[in-house]
Amino acid sequence: MFNYPGRQTILCIDDDDGILRYQRALFERRGYKVLTATSARQGLQIAAACVVAAVIVDYHMPEMNGHEVATEIKRLRPQVPIVMLSSDDEIPKPALNAVDAFVSKNEAPHRLLPIITRICGEKPSGFQESRITT
Repeated sequence: MFNYPGRQTILCIDDDDGILRYQRALFERRGYKVLTATSARQGLQIAAACVVAAVIVDYHMPEMNGHEVATEIKRLRPQVPIVMLSSDDEIPKPALNAVDAFVSKNEAPHRLLPIITRICGEKPSGFQESRITT
């Protein structure tokens, strides 16, 4: 297994390369190591091979949706928190029940980092606890 001592690792799974570039920049600026996957299968391979502090997964992807990916990751690594992203207004309840948090892509610029830092057990500088919601 791969591990990055001293830095928590976040796995981001999305078929949109622009979203992945944004997430990488956001989390690396905060000191996280970021692994990215442009497909569900690639994300599952990384989740199986690497120690990650959290996973961010898009709901809509080819091959498998985010619910299927989250379910499989929880089977492989039940302790790893998963955050689902989507631009949809409504996500099926079973999909929401498979993850630890949900963030609308419209709210991601303001909510994603506080949620990840809370999930990973950190208090980010400059954020107030009242702003960190799921």
